[in-house]
Amino acid sequence: MICAHLAEAGSTEPPGIEDTDGGPGCQDCLAAGLHDWVHLRQCLTCGRVACCDSSPRRHATAHFHGTGHPVIRSAEPGEEWRWCYVDDLFA
Repeated sequence: MICAHLAEAGSTEPPGIEDTDGGPGCQDCLAAGLHDWVHLRQCLTCGRVACCDSSPRRHATAHFHGTGHPVIRSAEPGEEWRWCYVDDLFA
């Protein structure tokens, strides 16, 4: 079962924001000079790359609360799952 948010959300290109090691990075952490995120998530509304809830600053969830953008995808290599914050559903 998926919700309307997941059904409407498309996918995006792999993250293009890079940290100093040349891989994708959390945009908010990078702006603060930090590199201690655990995993990355990408907003399917605007493409913003942010750190997960296992990371110290939880920027992906903060992005949802600040914007209301409902669906993220994993930005980790080889992972294609998506999550709806509004309906607490995984696809």
